[in-house]
Amino acid sequence: MDHRVNNSRPEQPSAETPRESFSEQLRSFFRRNALWFLVVALAWLLVQDIFGAHGVLAMHRSQIELQKVQREIDQLNSENEKLKNNVKDLQTDPTTNERAAREDLKLAKPGEWVFKTHQKPAEPPPAPPANKP
Repeated sequence: MDHRVNNSRPEQPSAETPRESFSEQLRSFFRRNALWFLVVALAWLLVQDIFGAHGVLAMHRSQIELQKVQREIDQLNSENEKLKNNVKDLQTDPTTNERAAREDLKLAKPGEWVFKTHQKPAEPPPAPPANKP
């Protein structure tokens, strides 16, 4: 058996072989790893597109909020229309004025009597009979 040990040193650059400058080494590094940089950049963009401030999830939340606000606007427009009709009736219809005066202001025509009644408070339910032994 041959048990030789290789004591040779790794080759050191000689004065004749030119060393690469830092910019050339950097350029070489980026060329070798360009595919990985591209994959990482695309993954980062995909994550931002889904979870970012203007991503798909944020857009979905905004659409839900928009629908909620639109329903509130529709409800307020409907209520506004009812109030406009009520104002128009109060301005033009004497029976509406009379009804409002009677119900809201508790007024009466001359010669009429207004009786105020109060509701009787609800009676508590009867207690269950006690069992005697």
